[in-house]
Amino acid sequence: MSHPLATPSPAPLPRSCYTIVMTPIAERIAHIQERIAVAARRANRGPEAVRLIAITKTHPAALVAEAYAAGLRDFGENRVQEAEEKIASLTGAVANLHPGITWHLIGHLQSNKAKKAVGLFDMLHTVDSLRLAAALDRHVQESAGQPRDMLLQVNVSGEASKEGFALADWQENTRTLDSFYSEVEHTLALPGLTVRGLMTIAPYGVDPLPTFRAARRLREALATRFPSADWSHLSMGMSGDFEAAIAEGATMVRVGTAIFGER
Repeated sequence: MSHPLATPSPAPLPRSCYTIVMTPIAERIAHIQERIAVAARRANRGPEAVRLIAITKTHPAALVAEAYAAGLRDFGENRVQEAEEKIASLTGAVANLHPGITWHLIGHLQSNKAKKAVGLFDMLHTVDSLRLAAALDRHVQESAGQPRDMLLQVNVSGEASKEGFALADWQENTRTLDSFYSEVEHTLALPGLTVRGLMTIAPYGVDPLPTFRAARRLREALATRFPSADWSHLSMGMSGDFEAAIAEGATMVRVGTAIFGER
């Protein structure tokens, strides 16, 4: 028997009365994640094998926070100076508003920005010379920091506008490959860096598959030549071609426009 003064609980609303509100960015992220899952399954891979990196260059910190609220934790920036301001506003030591973010440098890095880069980024995708690797290693050791994860950026398409180790003819020219192997060997010996794989960019407006396939094969060759190193990652594929990259083994896809719109 109920208490005479008790207020009866209201009847629950029917399910049709509840609405889940998703922001446009959250909707785009969900759509891209579904496309990633479909592409991965088509390649007989699990969706969890592909990491979505949201490329936030030129976009304000507020949009990064919105993508964070939608569940993303990996963000890529192109320029050190822009990243410095954005990272401070989002994950500063005082506010620490958005814990757990992994910051990726996906733009070309000059040696004179290496010191700041090692203090800002968790993974460096664009190490394209032994000289740059040595500069990064020196700054990591001077700061007594943990070794920085990095990827070797490789230009396997031969496109003149692309950065990276020049490796367009690596499958036919043993001298090109031997020279690259020598630089890789020296890079692997640097205590302040940990090589995790390769990064590449396909030419715009042409079939990206040959570029992605060449990068995958190069990673396989490196794993054979340097079996004790970690070659687990292939960072390749962007808004317009990430499904093709997944078909060729990409473990990281870098998507900006399809999430945040045109800059």
